[in-house]
Amino acid sequence: MKEKPVVKATQSKTYDFDAIIIGTGPGGEGAAMNLAKSGKTVAVIERHQQVGGGCTHWGTIPSKALRHSVSRYIEYKENPLFQMDDQSSNLTFPHILKHAAGVIRKQVQLRSSFYERNRVKVFQGNASFVDAHQIRIEQDGSPDQIISAEHIILATGSRPYRPQNVDFTHSRIFDSDTILSLTDDVRHIIIFGAGVIGCEYASIFRGLGVRVDLVNTRDRLLSFMDAEISDALSYHFWNSGVTIRHGEEFDRIEGCDDGVILHLQSGKKMKADCILFANGRTGNTDKLNLNAIGLKADSRGQLKVNDNYQTEIPSVYAVGDVIGYPSLASAAYDQGRIAANSIIHGNCSTYLIDDIPVGIYTIPEMSSVGKNEQELTAARVPYEVGRAQFKHLARAQIANTSVGSLKLLFHRDTKEILGIHCFGERAAEIVHIGQAIMMQKNGGNTIEYFVHTTFNYPTMAEAYRVAAMNGLNRLF
Repeated sequence: MKEKPVVKATQSKTYDFDAIIIGTGPGGEGAAMNLAKSGKTVAVIERHQQVGGGCTHWGTIPSKALRHSVSRYIEYKENPLFQMDDQSSNLTFPHILKHAAGVIRKQVQLRSSFYERNRVKVFQGNASFVDAHQIRIEQDGSPDQIISAEHIILATGSRPYRPQNVDFTHSRIFDSDTILSLTDDVRHIIIFGAGVIGCEYASIFRGLGVRVDLVNTRDRLLSFMDAEISDALSYHFWNSGVTIRHGEEFDRIEGCDDGVILHLQSGKKMKADCILFANGRTGNTDKLNLNAIGLKADSRGQLKVNDNYQTEIPSVYAVGDVIGYPSLASAAYDQGRIAANSIIHGNCSTYLIDDIPVGIYTIPEMSSVGKNEQELTAARVPYEVGRAQFKHLARAQIANTSVGSLKLLFHRDTKEILGIHCFGERAAEIVHIGQAIMMQKNGGNTIEYFVHTTFNYPTMAEAYRVAAMNGLNRLF
C-alpha cells in the first residue's frame, strides 16, 4: 500500500510547541488549560471530530444524563400529585437518549470555547510517536503531519474491555460505549459486570421498567465501598426487582435473532433481549506506536508514572484512565494540572489528594470519601459512628426522596472525621460538605463543627448535624 506523503510543520524554533497533549478528555483539558494560562504554546490532538473525549461522548456525561432523566421519571411516577388514571409511563431508553444528546452538545460547545479562548491549537486525527519529541498525525483524506514539542502528555483515556471470544458486532451485544446506540425498546437486559458502570446502568434500565439480570464476578457489589453502603445498594436493587448473581464468570455469549444467551462457567444460562458487557476497561495506548520511544504498556494498556505523572521517558507524561487508578474524571483533571505544573516548574510539590471522593450514580446515588469501617477496624483505629436517616429529614420528606442515609466515622479521642459515606439522592453533592471539614488542619477537622454550625432548614445538609449528634451521643 502506498504511504501517504508527510507534511512537516514549519519550525520557527527547536520545537513547534512547548507541549503536545494527546486527548481532550478531563486529563488533557486540565493539562492544556494550565499550560496555556502559564504562557506555554500548546497543541492538543483529538482523534474524534469533537473535543471532550470519552468522558463527554460515551462515559461520564451521557450516563449521568441518562440517570438524571430516569431518576426524575421515577419521582414523577411515585409522586401522589401525578398518580392519575391516564398517567403515561411508556418512557424508553431511546427517549432518554435525546436528553443526553442535548447535554453532550452543550458540553462540546463549552469545551471547544476553552481551547479557542486560550489559543490552544487543536489537531484532529490519530496520533502516534515518531520519537520522544515528535508526533505523527494521521487524518483520513489528508497527508500525514508531524509536529514536535519539548513535552508530550498522554491523556488518551480508556475504552471498554472486549474479550476476543465475544462478538461485539452482533446487534444485541453491547459494551458501555455502544449501548448509547441502542434503538430498540428492550424489555429484558443482562448486564455482565457489576462494577460502577454495571450498577449505574442496572439502575437506569430498572428505572425504566426493564427486567434486569446483573451478573457479578465477585461475592458482593462494589466491595471497595463501605460494607453498609454497598449492602444498602444490594437491598435496594433486590427490592426494586433486579436479579443479582454473584461469583459468576461467563463461558460464552450466544447471539440470536431474537436475543442473546449468556452461558456461565457454573453451568447456568440465561436469555434476554440484549446484553451489556461491562467488565473492565483498557487504556488507549495500542495505536500510539510506543515502541518508537521504548515505552511499554501493561496487559490492560496502562502506563506507569512517577509522582509528577512522568513516564520512564523524561519528555513524556501520562494522566487519567491510561495510568489506571483511580480512573475518575475528577481526578484526571487534577492529574493533568499537576503534570502541567511539573512541566512549568520542574519537580512539582503539588500532589493529588490522598482522600479522593468517589461518586457512583446509581439510583439512589452512593458517595464516599476517606476510610471505611473495614479499613479502620483492620488498622485498629478507635472510631465511632454517627448516622442520619434521610427519612427523618424534612427536606427529604418534602422531596419524597427519603431512601438513604449519611454515615460519619470519627476518632473517639480526637473527634477527627475519618470517613464519610452517603447513600441516597444527591449523595455525590452531600459528601463534599463533610470533605471540606475533613481536609482542615490544626484542629479544624472535628465532628463538633456540625453541632455548632447553623444549617439552612429544611436542607439535606442538615443530615450532618443529625449524624454528628448521633455519633457524639455514643461517646462515654
